[in-house]
Amino acid sequence: MSPRKNRRAVSGPRPRAGGWAEETEDGPDGSWVVRMIAGANATKPYRCPGCDQEIPPGVAHVVAWPADGRGGADDRRHWHRPCWEARGRRAPRVRRSRDAPRY
Repeated sequence: MSPRKNRRAVSGPRPRAGGWAEETEDGPDGSWVVRMIAGANATKPYRCPGCDQEIPPGVAHVVAWPADGRGGADDRRHWHRPCWEARGRRAPRVRRSRDAPRY
């Protein structure tokens, strides 16, 4: 019988008990806990705060919330991956009422 081979350690984020890999990202807008959601695990539609478009069920996306420990389930936001990566290059969207002037 041959000896058992050692397995190499996997680098990168480690999956937690639920099978999700979480990372902490630092950016100009603060520190965020980021979780990648696979398309097979996305079962509900969400609204992306970056582009204000719907993320349909079955589409892979990113869930992010503040890493300061004060954020709860209400502070989690679901983003398209490109929208999350481009959040620092975008200006905030100006929301106007229907009859407001455009200047």
